[in-house]
Amino acid sequence: MENNVQLSVNDLIKRRYEELEELSNKGIETFAYSFDVNSDSKKIKSEFKEGIEMNVRIAGRIMAIRRMGKASFAHVQDQNGRIQVYLKKDEIGESYDAFKLMDIGDIIGIEGFVFITKTGEISVHTRELKLLSKSLQPLPIAKEVVDEQGNKVIYDQFADKELRYRRRYVDLIVNPDIKDVFIKRSKIISAIRNYLDTSGYLEVETPILQPLYGGAAARPFVTHHNALDTELYLRIADELYLKRLIVGGFDGVYEISKDFRNEGMDRSHNPEFTMLELYVPYKDYNWMMEYVENMFEHVCNSVFNTLSFNVDGTEINFRAPWKRVSMIEAIEEKAGLNVLTCSMEDLKSASKKAGIEIGAIHSRAKFIDELFSIAVEPELIQPTFIIDYPLELSPLAKKHRTKDGVVERFEGYVFGREICNAFSELNDPIDQRKRFEDQVKMREAGDDEAHQIDEDFIRALEFGMPPTAGLGVGIDRIVMLLTNQQSIRDVVFFPQMKPEVKS
Repeated sequence: MENNVQLSVNDLIKRRYEELEELSNKGIETFAYSFDVNSDSKKIKSEFKEGIEMNVRIAGRIMAIRRMGKASFAHVQDQNGRIQVYLKKDEIGESYDAFKLMDIGDIIGIEGFVFITKTGEISVHTRELKLLSKSLQPLPIAKEVVDEQGNKVIYDQFADKELRYRRRYVDLIVNPDIKDVFIKRSKIISAIRNYLDTSGYLEVETPILQPLYGGAAARPFVTHHNALDTELYLRIADELYLKRLIVGGFDGVYEISKDFRNEGMDRSHNPEFTMLELYVPYKDYNWMMEYVENMFEHVCNSVFNTLSFNVDGTEINFRAPWKRVSMIEAIEEKAGLNVLTCSMEDLKSASKKAGIEIGAIHSRAKFIDELFSIAVEPELIQPTFIIDYPLELSPLAKKHRTKDGVVERFEGYVFGREICNAFSELNDPIDQRKRFEDQVKMREAGDDEAHQIDEDFIRALEFGMPPTAGLGVGIDRIVMLLTNQQSIRDVVFFPQMKPEVKS
C-alpha cells in the first residue's frame, strides 16, 4: 500500500472485509458473545494512584492507533471517555499479530494493569486483548491516512447535521459532546420525576391509540385497527384521560410520554415529542404557577447546580418568581389593539400589518393566536408566565373568576419559546359541552385543529370532577434550553427525517 494516500470509502470497506476474513482464518472470534468488564476510563483516571497496583478489565471502541513495530498505543473510547492502552508483541504474542488487522472503530476488550507513561498519561498496559466486534464501516471522516509506520491518522470529524441525525449511532461515536447532551436529558427527566414523586403524585399510563383525539389544538396521525375495523388516532395529548383519573379519585396523577401531532417540522417542533402532563385536584392555576417555578429550581439545581444558563449568548435565570403578564395586555402593548373588544376587521388589519397571511385563517381565536406568536413571543426572553387567555383559545379551561372574556390559563415562555401550558381545569360538564360545540363550529368554518366532541369525557365530568389544576410541559424544549441546543433535533435521539434518497 502506498503511503499518505487517501483511500476511498469503498476501498476502506473492502479492506475491512479482507481483514475480517483473515482474522477468521486465524481462528480469531470476530464478533464475541461477552467480555467481563470491571472498570472504565473515568473510574481509572479518578482512582489510580502511583505505587498501588490496579488491575482492570475494560472494553470500548478503538479511536486512534499508533504503531511502533513490536509495540503500539491505542485510544479506547467507552461511555465515559477515552483511555490509552499499550500493547507489546513480546507480552501478548499472537494477539498482537491480530491487532495488526484491527482498525479504528473496532470494539475490543483489554485486561491489564494501570501505569503512567513517560509523558504523564494514565494508560492500561495490556496483558490480554480480545476482539469483541469488527467494524466493517469506517467512521465517517474526510480523511484516513496511513503513514510509513502504519499509523492511521484521521481528520475532519462527522459534521454534516442531516447525516448526523440520520446516523445518530455514528454521531454519538465521533462527537462525544453529543452524548453528554443526552445524558443530561435523562438526568433532567429523572429530576422532574423525582420532584413529582416526592410531591406524592402517581405516575400513570394512558392510551396512545385513541378513538377520539383531544386535549390540544392539533392535527392527528390516523391509523386503522383491523380487528375492530375502526379508525384510531395517535394521541395529541394525555389530558382527557388523565382528568378521567381525577374523576376516579386519584389525588394527583402525571404521565411523561410520547405525543404525536401531524404538523410541520421546524427548530422547535418534531411530530413525535415528549410531554409531561400533571393534574392535581383542589388546586388552581395560581398554585400551579408556583409549583412550576419550584420544579424548575429543583431541576436546575439538582442536575446543573445553578439557576443561571447561557442560551445562545443570553443569560437566562430561572430563579422564582417569574414575571406574570396578561396575554391581552401583552398583545395590546405590541400590536396596539385589545383583542377582546376589537372588531374582526381590526383584528385582521393588525394581523396583516404584523405580516400574517390572513387568507388561511378562519376564526377569531386563530387570529389572536397568530398575532401573539408574531408580536409577543419573540420578546419573552427571561422566564415569563403569560396569563389569562381569551376564552376562544382555551376550550378546556375555566372562565376567569373576576375577568370577563378570559380563562384561568397560563403558558410559560423562555427565550421566545413556549415551554409549558396550564389551566384551572374546566369541570362544569354543561359549559364543557358548549365549548366543544363552539369548537365544532370552528372546525366547520375551516379550522382543522379545533376539538371534537368527546361524549365520554363529558359523561365523566357529569359524575363530578373536583376543582383541578392541570399542567403540560414540553420536555424536549426544556432540554434544549438547559443544554443550549438550538434545534429539537439536537435533543431527540432519532428525529423524524424526510425519506433518505438512495443514489
